[in-house]
Amino acid sequence: MDANLALEARMTQVLTPNYSPQAIHIERGEGCYVYDAEGKRYLDMMGGIATAVLGHCHPAVQAALANQAEKLWHVSNLFLNEPQVELAERLTALCFADQVFFCNSGTEANEAALKLARRHAHDRGEPRFEILAFDGAFHGRTLFALSATGTPAYWEGFGPLVEGVMHVPFGDLAATRNALSERTAAIIVEPLQGESGVRPAPPGFLQGLRELADENGCLLIFDEVQTGIGRTGPLFAHQATGVEPDIMTLAKALGNGIPIGAMLTRASIGASLVPGTHASTFGGNPLAAACACAVLDTLIQGGILEKAQEGAGRLDRGLDAMAARLGSAGVVEVRGSGHLRAVELPRPAADVIRRCQEAGVLVISAGPSNVRLAPPLIISPPLIDEGLAVLEAAIAADLA
Repeated sequence: MDANLALEARMTQVLTPNYSPQAIHIERGEGCYVYDAEGKRYLDMMGGIATAVLGHCHPAVQAALANQAEKLWHVSNLFLNEPQVELAERLTALCFADQVFFCNSGTEANEAALKLARRHAHDRGEPRFEILAFDGAFHGRTLFALSATGTPAYWEGFGPLVEGVMHVPFGDLAATRNALSERTAAIIVEPLQGESGVRPAPPGFLQGLRELADENGCLLIFDEVQTGIGRTGPLFAHQATGVEPDIMTLAKALGNGIPIGAMLTRASIGASLVPGTHASTFGGNPLAAACACAVLDTLIQGGILEKAQEGAGRLDRGLDAMAARLGSAGVVEVRGSGHLRAVELPRPAADVIRRCQEAGVLVISAGPSNVRLAPPLIISPPLIDEGLAVLEAAIAADLA
């Protein structure tokens, strides 16, 4: 039995069966590649599910991790923590927000955002508790975040869900307007729906939501857990539209794989989180915060965010050319922007993903018939070409 299968056999004995991982024991990573226990190299075109924006074991993040690990890992939020403050200063300088709450994941960030929306309404003496979300959305697995997730398959067996969450069609401003009421505390939306197929908000949709939220008096929450930290082009996806939310959530790429989440908001709204209202034992710990500072500094000061536009353009051209060559029998549609893309197929994507893996390229699904690409922002043009060539061959195999 090879090392990959041996670890899989051990895993099935001791881990709950909620994951169904491929039988690949990833042992180490470097740049855009990961290596299994047998020494096979894989080009990571999924970036740890849109997380490794700087690739694997980036020297700047390694240095930050090692430096902070020699000083302090954890102190709790009962004491001052300079790396946490430095990270909050960086984030607020880069966007609309004045204040940050740190946690450990995107789910927790969204949970905090939804709780804050209700608490803010409570503090204003308004009977607002309803959350308006969208079909196809994915906001996480905690019960409140799950309730806001607009895919019923995720709900099965976990009811009753949190009361007061409604869903309307993504992109439908008229339906959104009709669903709003004096009970609405917030609208929560992904600027680009990642898990349901990398579906961008239609032109004008986010601006329309901003106007509707202002008219109604409710808050607007942008879930940028998957789209944030340069994944779609700008540092935050909403910045390409000129629309600002009241609350934004981040995770995934913020730590480049080090677990960290963040909820950002304006001071007038964040004021509702007085001591005792919400907390996180590990949120914003010195180790994670120092690594996230290094991620931001490397992306911005190191010029990677700007240079990534060249890679995005190459992905544009490569994906369009591939779709043209394969035709409608091979590719239904190509969607997304920056380093977050989906190739919709006219059939389930599982076999294509398997063939890519066998050829040494890792991709992931986004819904049953979509192949999702979320490579590191540092990926070079030759590696983009290599990954797309393998993907095209994997799709073409169905047409032979």
